[in-house]
Amino acid sequence: MSLILSMAAFALATSITPGPVNVVALSSGARFGFAASQKHVFGAAVGFTVLLVLIGLGLHEVLLRWPILTQLIKWGGVAFLLYMAWKLAVDDGRLDAQGRATAPSMLYGAIMQWLNPKAWLACVAGMGLFVADGARAQVWVFAGLYLVICYLSVACWAYAGTFLRRYLSNPQGVRVFNRSMAALLVASVGYLLMA
Repeated sequence: MSLILSMAAFALATSITPGPVNVVALSSGARFGFAASQKHVFGAAVGFTVLLVLIGLGLHEVLLRWPILTQLIKWGGVAFLLYMAWKLAVDDGRLDAQGRATAPSMLYGAIMQWLNPKAWLACVAGMGLFVADGARAQVWVFAGLYLVICYLSVACWAYAGTFLRRYLSNPQGVRVFNRSMAALLVASVGYLLMA
């Protein structure tokens, strides 16, 4: 039982802390509401869990043999996150009166995890800590725990965003919020580059 509690604590610590996926969930909750953000939340949880399982079932060995792949993933993720930050920073803040803007999709949430250096670090570290012997049953237990905890953690960020909606009823409020989210994304990139 203590192994499961340790796995759950690790999953919570790595899932609920600020990072790019959580910043997008916060932004989505603020702009589109909690219900509309569930696609992103679920996609992020599933995307992370698939990555975790693949790392646990052997992708980690491939990355150890070809470290250039790890660097490509890291720099591709950094470029993607900086692009997202730039898009938020240059947004004019006008609210879409015709309702054309949509919340991030499930696929977007999953892809964000695969391009998120924090997710890769958490998967490799978690599997190294809890499934170092490669026991497949433990990979699946860890993945099941992570799926639930990751979903709830990202959902908390989307829910927190819904409380910011009342401040985002005008273009100026949206611009300030978007630029704040862009700054958080850039800060998370800086943190990941130093890790």
